[in-house]
Amino acid sequence: MKRTLTLVTAAALTLVSGVAPTLVNGAAAQAATTPELPRPTGKAPVGMSTLHLVDSSRPDPWNPAAESRELLVSVWYPARKAGGKPVRYLSPEESALILKQFPEVPPEILARTRTHATTDAVPRKGRLPLVLMSPGFSWPRATMTTLAEDFASRGYLVAAVEHTYEAVATFPDGRTTTCLACVKGQDLAKVAASRVKDVRFVLDEVKKRWRVGDVAMVGMSAGGNTTAHAMRADRRIRAGVNLDGTFNPVPGRLARPFLLLGNPASHEPAGKDTTWGRAFANMTGWKRWLTIDGSVHASFTDYGVLQPQIGLPDSEIGGARGLLLTRTYVGAFLDRHLRGEKAPLLDRPEDSVVKRWK
Repeated sequence: MKRTLTLVTAAALTLVSGVAPTLVNGAAAQAATTPELPRPTGKAPVGMSTLHLVDSSRPDPWNPAAESRELLVSVWYPARKAGGKPVRYLSPEESALILKQFPEVPPEILARTRTHATTDAVPRKGRLPLVLMSPGFSWPRATMTTLAEDFASRGYLVAAVEHTYEAVATFPDGRTTTCLACVKGQDLAKVAASRVKDVRFVLDEVKKRWRVGDVAMVGMSAGGNTTAHAMRADRRIRAGVNLDGTFNPVPGRLARPFLLLGNPASHEPAGKDTTWGRAFANMTGWKRWLTIDGSVHASFTDYGVLQPQIGLPDSEIGGARGLLLTRTYVGAFLDRHLRGEKAPLLDRPEDSVVKRWK
């Protein structure tokens, strides 16, 4: 199997151990001038707004100097008509920090990434089902943009949480915070506990601003772990998805719908990660365990499609196909459990690379 590198894996390795990976075959010389995310598949134009929230009820877990917990949240929504400017993917500062271990890649290139949501778009009226999103540890919330834009184009309200000081983030006042939590030996159970508080606070705030129907949550990597623990802590979240994330700690009994979707090297029953089997046994509601052959950790996020566009190695399955399958199967899960629609491909996957284990 071809070994692929991921952008944030590289950044995280550097932050934790000082190890800097190298590019393969000088591929960065072929980087696209303007990377672009896949277009949404739904009919509705997509708008996006950013919330800057302050939870004054608790101090920041990673920054001792901060008396309150500051959070950024991207909210995508179906619009009645498109707005003005396309939404910026990342700030130049964020892009440069993410790519600092790849000197062959233009540092600002991710800031030029073309998205498909617009600012100041007029929201569609009515109550909307809500999808909360939590990214991987050291991965900014922007890495889930393709999924968010697609779900919003199909009528969902989507709110992605920036877990401050767990990745780079640029605030409205121009500050760019870094990953203070990215230290060697970080306690991922502590990360999950903090994130659960973030998610519950964000859910409260989103419900104050929008007419919200049923709620689901989709998390990638550490965000997938967070999803299960947030569901156990908050019954308002009625369904959840873990995209390729190890459970730490393994959650206890969970009686609501849950989807596991990951790469088979880690997450088939005989794979390296044993937490999926133990967690799956504790799930007593509707549940599925699916893997995508040829996928890697980045395949479930924007990085899967952006890496080859900026001159970094692609996965075996290809970034575009991996992300297409992710939004297809996660979208079917959301349709089934938030809208009550049939989703037969979750029982009998239609794609040869998608395997249902349990």
